[in-house]
Amino acid sequence: METVFPKCLKCTDGVLLPLSDYGRDGASIMYKAWVCSDPKCGFHLRIDNGELSMGDEIGRAPVKK
Repeated sequence: METVFPKCLKCTDGVLLPLSDYGRDGASIMYKAWVCSDPKCGFHLRIDNGELSMGDEIGRAPVKK
Protein backbone atom coordinates (compact mmCIF):
# COMPACT_ATOMS: atom_id res chain seq x y z
CA MET A 1 0.00 0.00 0.00
CA GLU A 2 1.52 3.33 -1.09
CA THR A 3 1.26 6.36 1.19
CA VAL A 4 0.28 9.55 -0.63
CA PHE A 5 0.78 12.89 1.11
CA PRO A 6 -1.14 16.06 0.16
CA LYS A 7 0.54 18.76 -1.94
CA CYS A 8 1.81 21.80 -0.06
CA LEU A 9 -0.84 24.53 0.11
CA LYS A 10 1.73 27.27 -0.48
CA CYS A 11 4.34 26.15 -3.02
CA THR A 12 2.65 23.06 -4.57
CA ASP A 13 6.19 21.70 -5.23
CA GLY A 14 6.54 19.89 -1.91
CA VAL A 15 4.19 17.65 0.00
CA LEU A 16 2.92 18.05 3.55
CA LEU A 17 4.61 15.58 5.91
CA PRO A 18 2.90 14.67 9.20
CA LEU A 19 4.71 15.07 12.52
CA SER A 20 3.64 13.59 15.84
CA ASP A 21 4.38 14.69 19.40
CA TYR A 22 3.67 13.82 23.01
CA GLY A 23 1.19 15.68 25.23
CA ARG A 24 1.77 17.00 28.75
CA ASP A 25 0.80 13.66 30.26
CA GLY A 26 2.98 11.67 27.86
CA ALA A 27 0.15 10.56 25.58
CA SER A 28 1.00 10.31 21.89
CA ILE A 29 -0.54 12.99 19.63
CA MET A 30 -0.64 11.75 16.05
CA TYR A 31 -0.33 14.34 13.29
CA LYS A 32 0.08 17.36 15.56
CA ALA A 33 1.80 19.27 12.76
CA TRP A 34 2.26 19.11 9.00
CA VAL A 35 5.34 20.63 7.32
CA CYS A 36 6.29 21.14 3.68
CA SER A 37 8.97 18.76 2.41
CA ASP A 38 10.64 21.62 0.51
CA PRO A 39 13.00 23.38 2.98
CA LYS A 40 12.88 26.59 0.93
CA CYS A 41 9.10 26.83 1.41
CA GLY A 42 8.74 26.55 5.20
CA PHE A 43 4.93 26.25 5.19
CA HIS A 44 3.46 24.43 8.19
CA LEU A 45 0.19 23.71 9.99
CA ARG A 46 0.11 23.00 13.72
CA ILE A 47 -2.47 22.24 16.40
CA ASP A 48 -1.86 23.68 19.89
CA ASN A 49 -4.47 23.40 22.64
CA GLY A 50 -7.17 22.86 20.02
CA GLU A 51 -6.19 25.92 17.95
CA LEU A 52 -4.87 25.67 14.40
CA SER A 53 -1.92 27.85 13.40
CA MET A 54 -0.10 28.08 10.10
CA GLY A 55 2.84 30.01 8.79
CA ASP A 56 5.61 30.43 6.28
CA GLU A 57 8.62 30.00 8.57
CA ILE A 58 9.50 27.07 10.76
CA GLY A 59 10.84 28.15 14.14
CA ARG A 60 13.63 26.26 15.83
CA ALA A 61 13.89 25.74 19.55
CA PRO A 62 17.25 26.57 21.15
CA VAL A 63 19.47 23.55 21.78
CA LYS A 64 19.88 22.79 25.50
CA LYS A 65 23.41 21.88 26.57
